[in-house]
Amino acid sequence: MDSFSLKGKNAVVLGGAGVLGAAIARGLAAHGSAVAVADLSLARAQELASALEGEGAKAKAYATDATSEESLRQTCLQIEKDFGTVDILVNAVGGNREDATVSETTTFFDIPLAALENVVTLNLFAGAILPAQIFGKAMAANPNGGSIINISSMCGFRPLTRIAAYSAAKAAVSNFTEWLAVYFAQSGHANIRVNAIAPGFFLTEQNRFLLIDEDTHGLTQRGQRILDHTPMGRFGEPSDLIGSVVWLASDASKFVTGIVVPVDGGFSAFSGV
Repeated sequence: MDSFSLKGKNAVVLGGAGVLGAAIARGLAAHGSAVAVADLSLARAQELASALEGEGAKAKAYATDATSEESLRQTCLQIEKDFGTVDILVNAVGGNREDATVSETTTFFDIPLAALENVVTLNLFAGAILPAQIFGKAMAANPNGGSIINISSMCGFRPLTRIAAYSAAKAAVSNFTEWLAVYFAQSGHANIRVNAIAPGFFLTEQNRFLLIDEDTHGLTQRGQRILDHTPMGRFGEPSDLIGSVVWLASDASKFVTGIVVPVDGGFSAFSGV
């Protein structure tokens, strides 16, 4: 079981104060890692870091705008000063927005370019490419290498209705994960592994409007269809992601790179019949 331990490792969780990011940060800390919680909201990041410290972990908060190269670069430099090395990077920045979503009143032709660009930038560039460039460079200078974990989605396997930009961006995250894994392995950095997890359907602030009816507080038609197509019959809990992330972050997966792991209650395995 020692191969699953994260003791002595330093983890960076970008988007670490979000619903999924916070659960991942807690899970990494519980398995022994020191955790840098980087988020656009410094107040929420500080709240989580304080809670982790209260539970005996080493943790520190950083205000970070993952859409900004300079913000990411400054955060990386500060984390290296505070922690020494970056051993684990979890890119948990991402999300959708209502004005980039087809609805009863908005067709695909009505979606503004700015909304589409924002969703792609948030999920692909801020959620994978830019952090990999900046923190990956720090890992390349670390003799022990490291593990990069991106967050893809079910719509990275198969596009979902209504969310064109989000589906396209998450498919690109999965593709980029595979590309970057090969790049590191073939460029003299085989000890830097790159993988992703693909969560099924979890209730977050970004998708709640699609899944929960704001008037009745029950499931929307879309929410019910999702549960009907999920063999385990429920939405995911943030804590459901921890096991897969710890595995990919630890030496237990030291010969695993370039994969996307579904954490979806069977959604991707079910044909509907």
